[in-house]
Amino acid sequence: MNLENQQIIDEFLDVLWLESGVSKNTLESYRFDLKALADFAEKKQANLISVNLILLKDFLAHRYHLGLAARSTSRMLASIRRFFRWLLNDHRIHKDPSISLENPKATKPLPSSLSEEDVNKLLEAPDINTEIGLRDRAMLEVLYAAGLRVSELINLDMNSISLSQGVVRVMGKGSKERLVPLGDEALDWLNKYLDNARASLSRGYLSDTVFLSQQGQVMTRQAFWHRIKKMAEQAGIRARISPHTLRHAFATHLLNHGADLRVVQLLLGHSDVATTTIYTHIANARLEALYQEHHPRA
Repeated sequence: MNLENQQIIDEFLDVLWLESGVSKNTLESYRFDLKALADFAEKKQANLISVNLILLKDFLAHRYHLGLAARSTSRMLASIRRFFRWLLNDHRIHKDPSISLENPKATKPLPSSLSEEDVNKLLEAPDINTEIGLRDRAMLEVLYAAGLRVSELINLDMNSISLSQGVVRVMGKGSKERLVPLGDEALDWLNKYLDNARASLSRGYLSDTVFLSQQGQVMTRQAFWHRIKKMAEQAGIRARISPHTLRHAFATHLLNHGADLRVVQLLLGHSDVATTTIYTHIANARLEALYQEHHPRA
């Protein structure tokens, strides 16, 4: 870093300490951020005073290509904005080049999912010779077959299910209703549960809830979540499990087998397809694999 840039950073940090009383660690963070910008500017034959919007955008693009986290860049931008605001207020520049910059959007982490093999292990984990096990198997099958949220599953009532048509009517977020097909396997286990376990689990209570707790009541989300964790341990599944794991597996496996993203959107009950685009990496990977397999010049 050249002497001119070093001096102006030192001056800015002195003013920051005197006027705002920031800590030593904060001052060092500012110094680190501004030094990174100064070093980049010098490679472009520029000083901090002469930095413009184009150079700042090039700097952000450089950080992106280095694979640096969006959160780190946002923190650095806060330092840069404060620095240029000081330069402007001190009449050293006529225009703040950072004023129109937007913070980079943090990428959403991909939801945890399970392989098809692990899903099969999980589905087969309950002891179907017991009423609770039969209930758990039916719940897991319906959860995976319909891609339901756990809250949607535990709140299903008998009027929500059409066994003859093989569909379930779900009341999702924002009181939005959707119809989702169940599939033969889920319907089979649901029928087994209804015929052989539900009446006994009701403990004589009159309830429209499909899946009942041991006390004959509506299950809590937490109770079923603990059941899933226990069954995953029994099945020897090492993958990370969350309350939405089977819902994400539902979407992932549909896309892997060729489903359209908008169809998955409707089945999941997402009001905006943008919410479903967290799964586009799956669709893109599948397209690439098909291209490599079938294109004559791949």
